[in-house]
Amino acid sequence: MKLSAPALMITTLVLAGCASKDNIAASAPATASTADVAPASTGGMLKPSVSSNGMLKPPTAPADTTLAQTGRDPAEFPAYVEALKRQAVAQGIDRQTVDSAFANVHFVDRVIKADRNQLEKKITLDVYLQRVLSPTKIQQGRQLLRQYQPQLARATARYGVPERYIVALWAMESHYGKIQGKEDVVSALSTLAFEGRREAFFSKQLMAALQIIQQGHVPAEQLTGSWAGAMGQCQFMPSSFLSYGADGDGDGRIDIWHNLDDVFASTANYLATEGWKPGIGWGREVTLPSGFGSGHLGLKNGQARSVNQWAAMGIRQADGSALPSATLRSWIITPDDAQGRAFMVYDNFRTIMHWNRSYYFAISVGMMADAVGQ
Repeated sequence: MKLSAPALMITTLVLAGCASKDNIAASAPATASTADVAPASTGGMLKPSVSSNGMLKPPTAPADTTLAQTGRDPAEFPAYVEALKRQAVAQGIDRQTVDSAFANVHFVDRVIKADRNQLEKKITLDVYLQRVLSPTKIQQGRQLLRQYQPQLARATARYGVPERYIVALWAMESHYGKIQGKEDVVSALSTLAFEGRREAFFSKQLMAALQIIQQGHVPAEQLTGSWAGAMGQCQFMPSSFLSYGADGDGDGRIDIWHNLDDVFASTANYLATEGWKPGIGWGREVTLPSGFGSGHLGLKNGQARSVNQWAAMGIRQADGSALPSATLRSWIITPDDAQGRAFMVYDNFRTIMHWNRSYYFAISVGMMADAVGQ
């Protein structure tokens, strides 16, 4: 979710440190996120069944009726789970995996409440940065950068992403692994699919979670995460795990819950795969000249200029000094119009926004990387 309004709509869960890589609603202002977006569903199934190709059939309710409007009786959940199990088998998940994954599946009412009742509050960029970039978190990041230098250096050598950015995302996503979520992912995703507003998205994530179990990365009973299904120290949604998860220590498994080699490698692999460019940083805060046109603001390809071109238009560094001479492609953004702060950002900023489509989040990652790298 790309946010450039006068104030950011941020959920209380994000302030607690959990974000998903697929940029579902639970992850604003950060998650986002990154690859898949949880779409708003236009309908849901009141009577789950499976078609000949193994997919859940379309709703039998009237087209203008959604589950969010009508509600669904939790008593229907067991039948829905049986439909999900048949869908999984039809998609190539073996019966043993299905049986183990769903052995303790249960309806999680608090997941529905969290998804429907996310408390929102308006927050400025300054307040957001004060909350997520505390001196304690920065100091801890510096300490961990030194402590895990060998593991971080291996990830950097393999993927070309500097250690400080890996640490910064680690900090933002799970507070260095402290906040990973304790929900049973299969139960949470099954419940959210059943709820129906974003059924296709969460069904997809559930099938991906089953693949993770089938591939032997984690036992079914240990597949835990946030209420929305984001997992591990880098808070990947299951589909992101399958796309970007990396075995950092060569043991044949990808463990983003406990194995820091895998956490660092997976984080770096995500950024590298999404287009990280070594050696150019993320951006800097700048000041704009009087009368700077709003049409120049944004991250579209056609809005890019070189640093020298921006300088010729009167843009200067935040302290008022001249910009360094450079031909680097860059963009100008104003994430919080009410405060008037402006930033010149580079290609790597756009890559960070693949992880989470929020100006606030991407700026915080860049600033955290700068701070821990000092």
